[in-house]
Amino acid sequence: MNSGSKYLPFVAAMALVVVASNILVQFPMQGQVGSLALADVLTWGAFTYPFSFLVTDLANRRYGPRLARRIVFVGFMTAVVCSIVIPPVLFRYGLIPFDTAADRLARIAVASGAAFLTAQLLDITVFNWLRRQSWWRAPIFGTLVGSVFDTAIFFGIAFAAAFAFLGPEDAFALEAAPLFGVLSMEAPRWVSWALGDLTVKLLIALFALIPYRLIAARWTQPALA
Repeated sequence: MNSGSKYLPFVAAMALVVVASNILVQFPMQGQVGSLALADVLTWGAFTYPFSFLVTDLANRRYGPRLARRIVFVGFMTAVVCSIVIPPVLFRYGLIPFDTAADRLARIAVASGAAFLTAQLLDITVFNWLRRQSWWRAPIFGTLVGSVFDTAIFFGIAFAAAFAFLGPEDAFALEAAPLFGVLSMEAPRWVSWALGDLTVKLLIALFALIPYRLIAARWTQPALA
C-alpha cells in the first residue's frame, strides 16, 4: 500500500470534520434548559470538531508522528479551502438560511486554520510523549492540551474585537450576556460559547476513547519518526 492510499482516509475524515464544524459553528444551539439559554453557551460546531482529535490520534497510533503531521497539514489545507467554498454553495441551494460575507468567511477560515494547526500539532507532540504508557493516557492528555489551545485560538480570532482587523465582527457574538448563560457576571457571548465548546470537547474526548480503543487495539506500535 503506497503512502497516499494509507493516509487518504484520514485526510478525508479530517477535512469532513473541520468543514462541517466551520459551518456549524455559525449556528447557536437553540433551546432552554431551566434558566440556561443554550444559544448563550453552545454552537452546533462544538459537537463535531472534537472528532478531529480522534482522527489525528488514530493516525498517530497507526502510522506514527511523521505521517500524522502530514495528515494534519494536508487536512488543514483541504479544510480551509472547503470552508471558504462550501458555505456559499450550501446557501445557494437553500441548505443554510443565510449567506456569509466573503471577508467573514475568510476570518473564520483564518481562525480555524490557526487553531487547527496549533492544537493538532500539540496533540501529536503530547501523544508521542505518552504513547508507551497506559493506552488511554496519550489520547486523553493530547486531546486535553489540544482542546484548550484550539478553543482559545479559534474563538479569540473568530469573534474577539481585538481581531477585527481580520474581518467584520459578529454583533450577536459580541453582545454582553450572563457568563455561561446563567451567572450574574456578564461577558461577550462568544466567551460563553468558548467555555461551552471546551466543556463539550472534553466530554467527547472521554466518549471517543471507546472507538479509539476498539480500533487501535488491533494495531501495533509504529516506529517513531
